[in-house]
Amino acid sequence: MQDFIDKRHRAPLFRIRLAEAMAQQGTSQAALARATGADRSTVSALLAPGIRLPNAQLTADCATALGVSCDWLLGLTDRPEPVDALLASSVTFSEAPRALFDQELIGWHRAAAGYKIRHVPASLPDMLKTPEVVAWEYADDLGRAADQAIAAFKDQLDWMKSAHSDYEIAMPLHEISNFARGLGYWSGLPLGARHAQMDHLIAICDTLYPALRLYLFDAHRVYSSPVTVFGPHLAVVYLGRQYIVFRDPDRVQSILQHFDGLIRAAPFGARGVRDHLARLQRVMDQ
Repeated sequence: MQDFIDKRHRAPLFRIRLAEAMAQQGTSQAALARATGADRSTVSALLAPGIRLPNAQLTADCATALGVSCDWLLGLTDRPEPVDALLASSVTFSEAPRALFDQELIGWHRAAAGYKIRHVPASLPDMLKTPEVVAWEYADDLGRAADQAIAAFKDQLDWMKSAHSDYEIAMPLHEISNFARGLGYWSGLPLGARHAQMDHLIAICDTLYPALRLYLFDAHRVYSSPVTVFGPHLAVVYLGRQYIVFRDPDRVQSILQHFDGLIRAAPFGARGVRDHLARLQRVMDQ
């Protein structure tokens, strides 16, 4: 709830912000008067000491002319951008190339170094895949440059492991079960590659905990789209060919709460995932 501001305090704040916006835009009193249709003496009075405030129409005209919001001029918000500009900057779309790690994704990881990163992958987490699984999954996109692409992929993983960011990764139970059995998306992946990948996941649970914590949630109880929360300032939802990028603190917090809900509902927490993976691996040859 917005605190009530006495006119004696709001008027000086309006005057300061109006002058600040005019200076930022390089707008003179005469130019602002022309843009708003007001008398120059009226604009001068708004900038003079006192408790004078403009009416709603003139406030809106000043805000429009100077590219700021009425709420900011009147001290109702600390963000000067108009609402449409705020929305445009807080929610954006970004291309998501079919690649192991695209440059924008790498940039988000680097910007979040030191923060906790929460991740719901589209399949297995790329950062936890073996080279054999990567080569099988991305074969059509890697082409002749497969070796170089995988080497670059491994370099990025090495950097991420040294970035001092904690990772929490939540996966649906059915995804890891389908992987173990070679079903659905994983149909055609050789048994040997699946065994090696399960060995790798089990080793990660043993060696990287608690810096990396893996959770398995039941999609019959709670669902999640692929999403990553990069610290407190950025959340990214993966659509397939595009990312939806959220920078608004309230939206990022909402997505973070969604992720925390997945963790609370997970039948297998970070300490129990390793044994579940081992049980799945024991029946893979059957």
